[in-house]
Amino acid sequence: MTELSKLGEQNDLVPRSIGRVLDLLEIVLEAGGCNLASAATAADLTPTTALRHLRALEARGYLERDGSGTFSAGPTLLRISATLHEAGPLGRLVTVAQPHLDALALATGESTYLVVLDGRVATYVACAESSRAIRHVGWVGQNVPLKGSAAGEAFANPGTTATRTGAVEADISAISLAISGTGALAVAVSVVGPSHRFTVRTMNQIERELRSVVDAIAQDLGLAHEEAAS
Repeated sequence: MTELSKLGEQNDLVPRSIGRVLDLLEIVLEAGGCNLASAATAADLTPTTALRHLRALEARGYLERDGSGTFSAGPTLLRISATLHEAGPLGRLVTVAQPHLDALALATGESTYLVVLDGRVATYVACAESSRAIRHVGWVGQNVPLKGSAAGEAFANPGTTATRTGAVEADISAISLAISGTGALAVAVSVVGPSHRFTVRTMNQIERELRSVVDAIAQDLGLAHEEAAS
């Protein structure tokens, strides 16, 4: 079963009321902050229902609300996030992967990203920028759509490179390769840059460098080659 195919099964296991609360939490965090009306619309809930759930999250410190009524990440969530990032699996993953991202950016001349998938949402968590004047930047912390994107296709087919142009941003191409067997978070590496530089020749080179780096990250994480390519 691939990471993406687990989504329907996971949704069946989540009680509806809890799912609504988690949906609202994710909506607020992804937006960086939003008011009641926007959150309710995005979650397909009535304002009354949405407000009840948002107030519960606020009471526990997962969200906070300012004077204008905008909800954003609260102190409890920020504390947990900081703890997990520094000492948890994500922090270790970024620490292991960053030197390899740096080397891949140097070898390809394009920006490189580390992407994680929690079973529902793929997020860019680390980057090594290209040294070129015209380069791709700014995706760290952002979510990427699974449908139609290079990262989404890579997660659906671990061990196989996926290439897409214009899937997330116009005139931008991405080549991604995922690693399986990394635990709760599925992991992929993407090389991203202006489409005009992604010729057949350069894409072949990028794919070779990308596969080498993904294998190296898998080895540093203590994964067997079969796990990384399955």
